[in-house]
Formats: sequence, structure tokens, C-alpha cells
Amino acid sequence: MHDIFQERESEVRGYCRAWPTVFTSASNAEMVDEAGKTYIDFFAGAGVLNFGHNNPAMKRAIIDFIEKDGIAHSLDLSTTPKREFMTAFVETILKPRNMPHKLQFTGPTGTNAVEAAMKLARRVTGRTRILAFQNGFHGMTLGALAATANGAYRCAAGLPLEHVDHAPYENSVGGGMPAIESLRAQYQNISSGAAPPAGILIEVIQAEGGVNVGTAEWLRAVEQLAREVGALLIIDDIQAGCGRTGPYFSFDGLGLDPDIVCLAKGIGGFGTPLAMNLVKPEHDARWEPGEHTGTFRGQGISFVAGREALRYFEDEDLQTRTLARGQMMAERLAELAKGGDHYEVRGRGMMQALDVGDTAVAKAIARKCFDTGLLVGACGERGRVLKLIPPLTIEDEKLDAGMKLFEEAVHSAAGVTA
Repeated sequence: MHDIFQERESEVRGYCRAWPTVFTSASNAEMVDEAGKTYIDFFAGAGVLNFGHNNPAMKRAIIDFIEKDGIAHSLDLSTTPKREFMTAFVETILKPRNMPHKLQFTGPTGTNAVEAAMKLARRVTGRTRILAFQNGFHGMTLGALAATANGAYRCAAGLPLEHVDHAPYENSVGGGMPAIESLRAQYQNISSGAAPPAGILIEVIQAEGGVNVGTAEWLRAVEQLAREVGALLIIDDIQAGCGRTGPYFSFDGLGLDPDIVCLAKGIGGFGTPLAMNLVKPEHDARWEPGEHTGTFRGQGISFVAGREALRYFEDEDLQTRTLARGQMMAERLAELAKGGDHYEVRGRGMMQALDVGDTAVAKAIARKCFDTGLLVGACGERGRVLKLIPPLTIEDEKLDAGMKLFEEAVHSAAGVTA
């Protein structure tokens, strides 16, 4: 059969190499390929599809919007779908948390939100450097890529990635409180050669970095450092936000007060693109009109679907289910981990992971999952971590079935060595 993907699509393609089939349809937590095989989706578009494929309420709202000739593209013009999304976001998410932040719609992906956040931090402080963390992932465009730690991604830049320093994350070698104290000493010593940063960019949970979970104590120490040296605290909640960990933000309940929050992925609800920064008003006031722009800031379909997504947070039902399911996943992974010499379970809510300590073993597990009808992605250092992020709306029986397939795949790969 003629394979247009092999013949004409760029060699840069990645996910399709791990899952070599052609998908035709999807519903909630299942995808179906053109041979009629059904796969349980524990990947959810890398965290985009928190509310499942073709969410019925979102689909209905989108169809109605299109049939009424709604404004699909609007740059940053004021439109009714944008107003409805913004109003719901402020009332449902920001006001209950006493967050005064402005909503800045950036280009359509998370990397652009990070670019805008870094740019504004530099404008506000008059400084150049950003402090990010080892194993962090913040995007592929050059500014965000400078903050991303993954060596393979960085090598593709073709030029020096400058003006970003990387400190050890809490669970990295040399990390924890001693690393924070070391940074503090450097910034306070005018002869250290280390200039205070414009912003400290951090993920509460490093999703692509291997599902590394920062503790409240350590994260508050990072924020305190930012306050002491006059840097903006920027939380990248692009993959771990939008209910993934239970509450809406991954930093909820941790006592943090970020200057900027970067969001994307799940905020568009349906899988259509949307990215947004939440910015404290005093910092947002430093922008001049049009200083950070983008053709696709006003995606009408994403506003319509995103408004429907916010209905899940008008009460605590989804949060309660997410926490309960996440606990079940963690317990089953912990039981699995007993069978491996170096296996480690990490996660919060419905972002759970099994670090198997070996790239070849992780690849074998992921491939076995695919062969038996489960989509699971690898992440972390050298891809040795299996990350489980099914839609939050997955049916209980599908979640159980997916966990069983994963357990079988781990057992089948027990003898694989590097």
C-alpha cells in the first residue's frame, strides 16, 4: 500500500514511530485505527485531552457555534466566545483563589506562553537571565528551548541557547534545600559572578522530565528565593494543570503565589489550540500594546470548548474522582514496583509514572502496551519513565482495563536488559 506518511512526511515525526498505525476515530479514552482495532488512551494528547476525545458537551457547543457563524478567528479582537470563556475562568478559577491575575492570550501553544512569560520577566526586572531547572521541559522555540533541559532537543537548535541557568530540581543529584541555599549565597555575593535572574521558571511537577514532584516545602523555598532576589516566579502548569492533579492548578494548596502562570494544552478542552498566561496586574501593566502578538490568539472554537471544560470545576465532583482514581493508579503501580530492582513510582492525581531505570525496558513495555491495545508514552532521562495520563473523564472499567494491560506489559518486559 502507498504510504504517504513514509514517503512525504518529515523525518522529524516522532509519536507515530512508537505507535505505527493510522487512527480514524476516537471517543473519550479510546482511539480506533483503520483496521478496527481499539486502543485505550493513557496518553491523552500529551495532556491536552483531559476531558477526553470528542467530549459530547464540547462537541455540541462547537457544532452550534459553527452553525451560527461564530467568530472562529479574531486575533485579539473582543468576541462573545472570548468574553464567555474569560468570565467563566475568572469566576470559577481565579476569584475563589483570590488571584487578581490578568489573562494574556499568546500564540496557540505552550512554548509561546513560556516565551511571553520570559520576555515580560526581563522587561519588568531589566535583567537578562532566567533560572530554570534540570530535567525541565518548557517548549521548542528558541527562548523556551533555552529553558528546556533535554539535551536531544537542545542540540537541534543549531546555535547557542543562552541567558538561562539550570539548577538541580528537588530530586536531582545535588538538589533539595542545599541547592537553594547555594543559589542564595551566590546571588547575595557580588563577587560570585552569578547575577540574580529576571525570573525563576519552574514546574511543580516535571511532566516530560520524568514526573518529578516538588514538595510544598521546597517549592516555597524557591518562591522565597525569587522574592529575596527580586525575580518573578513563573510556574509552568501547561501539562500538570487544568485538573490533572485533582484541583485546577498543580500548585493549589501548596501556599504559592506565582507572578505568572503558563497554561495551554487542556484549557482549550477539545484538543484545539489555546495558550494563556495569568499575569499579576502590576507586571502586565509593563506591556505596551502589540509587544507580544500572534495570529492565533483568538481561537473561537477553543474558547467555546474551553468554556465547557470550566463547567467541570464548578463543583468538586471531578476533583474527587481524579484524586480517588489517582490513588488507585499509584497503589497498583507501587505493587508493580515491587517486582523491579530499581522501579520507582512518582506522581500526583491522574499523572502517575513508573521509572523502570532503563531505556530498553521502558521501550519494551511501551511497545507491548501498544501491541495489546494501550497507548502509553515514555518520558524522563533517556526515556526510562512510563507516564500514565488518561483522560480525567475515563470510565472506571476502561481505567481498570488499561491498568491491567500496563501491568501485563511490565511483567512481560521483566527480562529485558539494556
